[in-house]
Amino acid sequence: MAGLLASKTKKLVKEAVDGEPLLPGRIYIGPPDEHLLVSQGRIQLAHSRLVRFSRPSIDMMFGAVAATYGEHAIGVILSGSNRDGADGIAAIKRAGGITMAQEPATAEYRIMPQASIDTGCVDLIVPLERMGRELSRLLERGKTSEWQRMSH
Repeated sequence: MAGLLASKTKKLVKEAVDGEPLLPGRIYIGPPDEHLLVSQGRIQLAHSRLVRFSRPSIDMMFGAVAATYGEHAIGVILSGSNRDGADGIAAIKRAGGITMAQEPATAEYRIMPQASIDTGCVDLIVPLERMGRELSRLLERGKTSEWQRMSH
């Protein structure tokens, strides 16, 4: 997965290592069969229970991101074939972060983005081809809280 994504971006893409610091401008991919979490600016990997039949679980990762980064978090849900991510999107929204989901009509598998949208906690619903631009726009604004004040 890291190699595939690396061919699509100029950013450094790497498989996450337990305990390594999170650095700006990098994309971390969780290793297979491990939950990818964050705490205090470091990556944590966990081989704990399945969540919604998944390991890694987006819900667990987003929950950790919400708890660690609060209003500075941005959660993005793309195509997928189960409901993993919906609870995590809600956690990011409750923490004051920004949430985005792929427009289900542009998704190969609509279940994940639609489940997130159905929570009522998604700020932006974006077609796949506009996702990168929207995310860049949010990041250019700096603090997510500034965006939220302007958009609500």
